[in-house]
Amino acid sequence: MNTYPNISVIASLIADPSRAIFLEALLDGRALPAGELAYMASVTPQTASSHLAKLVEGGLLVVEQQGRHRYYRLAGKEVAFLIETMGSIAAPVQVRSLKQSNQLQHLSFARTCYGHLAGKLGISLCEALLREGYLEEPEEEQAKDYHITEIGIQWLTSFGIILEGKAGSRRAVARKCLDWSERRHHISGVLGDELGRRLSELDWTRQKAGSRSVEVTEAGKKGLYEVFGISL
Repeated sequence: MNTYPNISVIASLIADPSRAIFLEALLDGRALPAGELAYMASVTPQTASSHLAKLVEGGLLVVEQQGRHRYYRLAGKEVAFLIETMGSIAAPVQVRSLKQSNQLQHLSFARTCYGHLAGKLGISLCEALLREGYLEEPEEEQAKDYHITEIGIQWLTSFGIILEGKAGSRRAVARKCLDWSERRHHISGVLGDELGRRLSELDWTRQKAGSRSVEVTEAGKKGLYEVFGISL
């Protein structure tokens, strides 16, 4: 008798190509209507509704009713983390068009992942914080979280990031997250979310409309170099 949670049910839900597209499209934290998701996956509205119902029933999506429209979003950060982790071990994307190449290039450079920054920008921020001694690698090789040093807490506070009281009992503060496009770690958890929020607040980064990709403004290029030593 297998007493481990039945992961085959979740695996079978994600395995369908259309459902996988839905989940990937919602990684930026938005809630999207069924019609838009159907268009992204190139399926009929009826097919999309069937797939979406299965994802809701399986606990991967939640649905919100607004008037006549139903909006779908990921059920939580755990789902986003699962999808990103699967992407980090999947085979690289086979680029077949210029449009696909451009999209992949933008996502690899900088993107949102349910609140935190990923891609080259997210990795560069992580490496800068480690280099300055604000973060430390965990002592145990298999540990999942970075350690925020005392000087790191002081610096983050001066930069406008207050972590005290935001972590909660079940949220990771500075989770190591393997980036699927770069195969190196960026930061998720509360710190990852707060870094993304602060850079957006400073207008150093802007999320592109209708996309997970993020662009760095001219002020952002200057600020990232002066504050983090990151050249973009």
